[in-house]
Amino acid sequence: MAKIWIDGCFDFAHHGHAGAMMQARQQGDELYVGVHNDDDILINKGPPVMTLEERMIAVNGCRWCTEAVPDAPYVTDPKVMDEYGCKYVVHGDDITTDKDGKDCYAEVKEMGRFIVVKRTPNISTTDLVGRMLLFSKDHHIKPITEEDWVNKNSLLLTVDSIESYRKYATASDAKSPGVQVFLNCEGHIHKLISGSQNIEAGKKAYFVNGGFDLFNPGHILLLKKIKELATADNAIVVVGVSDDYTVSHMKGSNYPIMNLFERSLCVLQSKYIDVLILASPEKINAEFLETFANVSKHEIVKILHGPTKMIAEDYDGLDVETVNVEKFKNMDVSSIVDRVIANREAFEERQRRKGWKREVEAQLEAKEKEKAV
Repeated sequence: MAKIWIDGCFDFAHHGHAGAMMQARQQGDELYVGVHNDDDILINKGPPVMTLEERMIAVNGCRWCTEAVPDAPYVTDPKVMDEYGCKYVVHGDDITTDKDGKDCYAEVKEMGRFIVVKRTPNISTTDLVGRMLLFSKDHHIKPITEEDWVNKNSLLLTVDSIESYRKYATASDAKSPGVQVFLNCEGHIHKLISGSQNIEAGKKAYFVNGGFDLFNPGHILLLKKIKELATADNAIVVVGVSDDYTVSHMKGSNYPIMNLFERSLCVLQSKYIDVLILASPEKINAEFLETFANVSKHEIVKILHGPTKMIAEDYDGLDVETVNVEKFKNMDVSSIVDRVIANREAFEERQRRKGWKREVEAQLEAKEKEKAV
């Protein structure tokens, strides 16, 4: 049985991290994910936004992770890999350096125990922190219309995006079909990804809806609890993710920090969901649930909501059950942004430091390419 190692900070549960784990899982039968501790990240990179405990919850919640390993050394140590029976470590096609500008994977590369996968473009923890500090809204995606669906005229409907949804919907082996994905366009629901045949038509479903911005331990533990409740009732879990216009309308400012494409991929990689609905409507009503049941062949028998305040009119008189999750129940996107704002000076220094490290890493990358020629 081939066991694979991957390590990192995994600060914020963004789809770039999930994409790396997915590609790593494709290389073997089990995936062990090393998570650096807060002190090592502070020394080598700058202050993490999320704590080790919070980051461990995020990694363990990924469908392709076999086991998350805390306190993994910042510079990859083959002896630690050996402890978990992992012959190879996987990393993206970029260079990662320590505090001294040295390649964190130099030793395992020399040993021939390094596998390169494609890094997910246009997303990183640094990018997300930058959006918070600059109050940017340039990343938002406009609502999708029926005309957009027909003409495939949206970032969510490009060939590359649909391929991303197919990959992130894969089962725990990161290869076979898993989660079903639907898209809501002006009240019409379309199937985007067929998913596993194990999600039988006619299965009753538990439904939860939300923005899921800066996908965090509060979201993850909520979905985990809902999955437990649904499994006990022989039901599946259906998750609706609101579009950017809806989240912005409800939250104001520059929210959401992540756009719909980014947020939906974060939810899609969760081991606690079976079906995803993109661009779920601002108001959940009986008509929407009936339309979904007709298209998906899954009847929603229970609507659930997290411990945050629920606005009754958003559910149009439908019965909604609150799911209480004590740990991280008060964590939401604004509380995470507050952490960044409160430590603005440190995070701005991190952004500047990242620029310096990027230059060093680019030089190391150029040298590696020269060697390969």
